[in-house]
Amino acid sequence: MRLLGLLYLVTALPGVLSQIQLQESGPGLVKPSQSLSLTCSVTGFSITSYYWNWIRQFPGKKLEWMGYIGYAGSTDYNPSLKSRISITRDTAKNQFFLQLNSVTTEDTATYYCASHSEGTSA
Repeated sequence: MRLLGLLYLVTALPGVLSQIQLQESGPGLVKPSQSLSLTCSVTGFSITSYYWNWIRQFPGKKLEWMGYIGYAGSTDYNPSLKSRISITRDTAKNQFFLQLNSVTTEDTATYYCASHSEGTSA
């Protein structure tokens, strides 16, 4: 799996402009049938607000939304991945996590973490 190291997001909040930094970490490569585990560490904003997503981009540049974990801990997943995916969080460390089980060569992609508020995306 190929992994993007750093993704910056700038989000406009009412009356304030806040820079949110999302730092991804995890293995660069995973063998078929293994599990992919990625971490997204968030600074500049609490993960107990907004929604925190995992997205991937395939070699042909097609983007796929994988799922999110919400501010209250609820999750929603892409139906095509539902049997293999888990997104969790650690609010004390302000991190959220992706686990994708039983990977195949079709999971080869660049993986991104991103945030969105209700009705908007960043």
